[in-house]
Amino acid sequence: MKILISADMEGATGVTWPADVLPGTPQWERCRSMFTSDVDAAVRGFYDGGADEVLVNEAHWTMRNLLLEDLDERAQMLTGRHKALSMVEGVQYGDVDGVAFVGYHAGAGTEGVLAHTYLANQITGVWLNGVRASEGLLNAHVVAEYGVPVVLVTGDDVACEDALGYAPEALKVAVKDHVSRYAAVCRTPARTAAGIRAAAKEAAALAVRYEPVPGGPFTVAVEFDAEHLAAASTVVPGVERTGERKVAYTSGTMYEGIRTFKAVTTIASAAVEETYG
Repeated sequence: MKILISADMEGATGVTWPADVLPGTPQWERCRSMFTSDVDAAVRGFYDGGADEVLVNEAHWTMRNLLLEDLDERAQMLTGRHKALSMVEGVQYGDVDGVAFVGYHAGAGTEGVLAHTYLANQITGVWLNGVRASEGLLNAHVVAEYGVPVVLVTGDDVACEDALGYAPEALKVAVKDHVSRYAAVCRTPARTAAGIRAAAKEAAALAVRYEPVPGGPFTVAVEFDAEHLAAASTVVPGVERTGERKVAYTSGTMYEGIRTFKAVTTIASAAVEETYG
């Protein structure tokens, strides 16, 4: 049994504000260990549950945040940027039996600690076939095309509630309770590690591949906080303006859909100016 862990940071233990997740800040250095603790607990739990292999794919910002030296020695870690499937890279090779979303968060335009979808501030909403989408929902549709179930989700309580919509059978572990975008009631790392490890052990039993789910076509709509970002993103083939600050595109598969989404967010991010956005 092989498990892929997609590891994001905003939903990690103790994380509540931007400096906690921005590479290079003192707070980021401090929170890296708690982030690593969450991931390590999931790794150990999956091995407790019978996994033969666990691959951790870094999915936050520069994708160079986890402390490799503090992970269980049996784990392998895929670190660094520019991967074909970004947050769920590794699922496409046909050998993954289950996926865990560790440190996930709610989507742009919704409540949740550091809620966003790919871009920290510039995106105010994303919809997949008319349903407001978090990164979890988008990635769940990607892995479904490869017949791989989402078996575990960790994050704040809002992220766990969000996961009920895209992975109802997955185990959920809330490491903190949302108070506001930049505040939460947090559990200690010792407590969250124990909870994640126990849930991962149980979740291993859900790691059973199924027939791939095509599910297309997929229409993705993106709303930005500024008109010029919508205009800039239309340089991506197939992306069209649907409003002053909105664009949309349709893809036959979520493999294509998530890659186009990554292109849109990359172009929009490059169009942001420091002071005026």
